[in-house]
Amino acid sequence: MTFFKDLDTIMKQDFGNRGLLKELPDNPIRETLTALTLARRVILLTGFPVRLEDGSYVGETDGPLGTADIAAALTALGASVLVITDEPAFSIVSDVICCRAPKAKLLMLPKTDTAEFIRSCIKTFEPTHFISLERPGKAANGHYHSMRGEILDDMITDSALFLSEAKKAGATTISIGDGGNEMGMGTYRDVIERFVPFGETICTAESADITLACGVSNWWGTGIAALCSLIAEKDLLPTREEETEGLRLAVAAGSVDGCTRKREMTVDRLDLETHLGILDAVRDILKKELDLCAIA
Repeated sequence: MTFFKDLDTIMKQDFGNRGLLKELPDNPIRETLTALTLARRVILLTGFPVRLEDGSYVGETDGPLGTADIAAALTALGASVLVITDEPAFSIVSDVICCRAPKAKLLMLPKTDTAEFIRSCIKTFEPTHFISLERPGKAANGHYHSMRGEILDDMITDSALFLSEAKKAGATTISIGDGGNEMGMGTYRDVIERFVPFGETICTAESADITLACGVSNWWGTGIAALCSLIAEKDLLPTREEETEGLRLAVAAGSVDGCTRKREMTVDRLDLETHLGILDAVRDILKKELDLCAIA
């Protein structure tokens, strides 16, 4: 098997049995690698809110770590990176980004005049790439949804305009998701509507230029860091210790597991060691690929 096929297989492990991944085509990994070679100024958007029992809400543990891994890898390549999220996830994302990718800039989406902010951000930063990771996408009915079909509009600052404005500005758009309700996942509408519970309701309306699916969205943070490693010809993956510290910081800042809604060291019901196993598997295939490149 090639590196690309191996990486696709690792990303598509479906521990949560969501029903989406086995029906999808291979992730466009070669296309993603080619696109990333041109990354100079990148906007990263993340933050998925979870409603707690008392009615309050906070960002989940899936999103901040993967975004930080991408930010760290891209800044190591010399790209300028701007990370954006909204209020429920801001302190969480801020703590993880400051630790893992201190060269990246961070902004919070304002609750008012959001469309103006987005357009100004695109115009000022002039991104070559826009990447969303575990960010809710707006469905055809105009609402944001959880995997359970619940409407999340009151918890989210409307960020759907980012995708269309980035495309309009000529940026390559890459979206990452694991369930079908994330920004850009409209690429796989047929599969989502057929095989995902509530798929017809939750599937997002818009598609990204490149859409990457996985068992847990954070994993593509590792995956993209691996692709950046191929470009740099050296390992840019986080260490096990860095990934562990990232999750610890997220939980300490109030983040909860999006499935259990508990403040614990898990992501989508999966324990830390499971996620570190994904990191180990990616590092193994990356090392082999870098060794082959060195020989060639």
